[in-house]
Amino acid sequence: MVPTFTSIGSGPNWIHGTEDNPILDLAKETGTITHNWDGRQGIFDSKGSQLSEKEAVEASETIWSIIGDGMEFSKQNSTSIPPTKSLLDYIHEKTKELYTDENWNHLQEAEKEKKRHLLHDIAEMWGAFVGSPVERQSLRFFWLEECIDGENLFVAETYHKILERIAKPALEGADVKFSQRVKKVETVAEEGNENGAVKVHLDDGKSMLFDEVVMTTPLGWLKRNKDTAFSPPLPERLSDAIESIGYGCLDKFYITFPTAFWETPSPPPSATSPVPTSARQTIPNTTATTAPVHQPDPTAAAEEGSSPRHYPGFAQWTSPLYAASTNPNRWSQECVNMAALPGATAHPTLLFYTFGPTSQHLASLLLKSAGDHHTQQELLLSFFSPYYTRLPGFDPTDPAHRPSSVLATAWTNDELAGFGSYCNFQTGLERGDQDVEAMRRGLPERRVWFAGEHTASFLALGTVTGAYWSGEGVGRGIAWAYGCGGGKSGGGGDGVAKE
Repeated sequence: MVPTFTSIGSGPNWIHGTEDNPILDLAKETGTITHNWDGRQGIFDSKGSQLSEKEAVEASETIWSIIGDGMEFSKQNSTSIPPTKSLLDYIHEKTKELYTDENWNHLQEAEKEKKRHLLHDIAEMWGAFVGSPVERQSLRFFWLEECIDGENLFVAETYHKILERIAKPALEGADVKFSQRVKKVETVAEEGNENGAVKVHLDDGKSMLFDEVVMTTPLGWLKRNKDTAFSPPLPERLSDAIESIGYGCLDKFYITFPTAFWETPSPPPSATSPVPTSARQTIPNTTATTAPVHQPDPTAAAEEGSSPRHYPGFAQWTSPLYAASTNPNRWSQECVNMAALPGATAHPTLLFYTFGPTSQHLASLLLKSAGDHHTQQELLLSFFSPYYTRLPGFDPTDPAHRPSSVLATAWTNDELAGFGSYCNFQTGLERGDQDVEAMRRGLPERRVWFAGEHTASFLALGTVTGAYWSGEGVGRGIAWAYGCGGGKSGGGGDGVAKE
């Protein structure tokens, strides 16, 4: 049986942070199954050989320690950091200081440089968190990537129950019109117009009047349409804010097999087979997707259903030299092992996360072969096969080891998704926090409000929780404007549109 988007989820996969997170509360309320990974990670070097678990842990812990230091440095020194300085610049500076004391005198300089280079390659996984390459991550505003404390949970059962629960009041209490494309939002009167103050023009030539309009379109859509979708034009400060905040292009590719051939039993963690627990737990939490940051210790994870009998939950193929025909730029690849999910939620699927130029390249392949499903499948498998064929247990002669399907989210080709995924903070950004606040405030004086992950609390930007909180914040703002009170607070206090 081939999984569908209903069973594997074309939307988000994660709940970022478990402390005072309303999405986690909804997951519990709806009985949605979530999963803690055990922290193990398979890392392949540029020649396609898998590092020993000891090597993988050492390198991964080192890079996460540097990332944690970088986030703290960003918090403390944001205003003095040049806008052009990237997270990768910071990582390069810090790795130059490694392996220089007497404890490393037994290594030749070439070996030390090789270890540093491996760290740089592993650091590319940051792109799968934010949707853009690590060299584009602003160090000045790196602190905005911190999210709610606690663990990062994988939503093993998908978000469908949570979404149904959130949508239920609106579907039951409002007249929801689907498949109506909005062309322009026009403020036609000041406050006091009982016939409505905002006219929404539809693509079919019709229009509707509303007292208030809340724009929840993705940031990428706003970027492409901000100059034509609003009348009067947006104020310069708001337009600049929309333009300035970055927009990633994370995409997902679910490759399903008849059997999970990579699920070969492995020995439990031991003194010679360490499992990471320290650096990744002590750094501020981030929107991790393809590396086990802020996961529980191995014992706790085992109790939750993750087991060392499974292949690690995360795999990364760093700077591959062996895929020149399909990946001449040597883009790093990352995936999640969905066969290691608990119980009935497990299935023989590898979930590849792509970002930046990789997503754009694959989107172009899909676009060129639009309408030809077979060709699209062949192109995608040709691209990803150099990586999954290096997993343990693969036998090219075994039909059960050949993929049965590939499902692509293809957000990078989606106009209504803004040809991307969610906001991020890229080099060149000069006043990112103020830009977010400008979008969050919106235009209440024109009865036009903005909500979405890009307008969220600083601790929830780019997350489902942030999108949820931002909607609550706008709802409270509108209620206050009509003298109904603000209602229950949430979102850390900065998710409400402010005058």
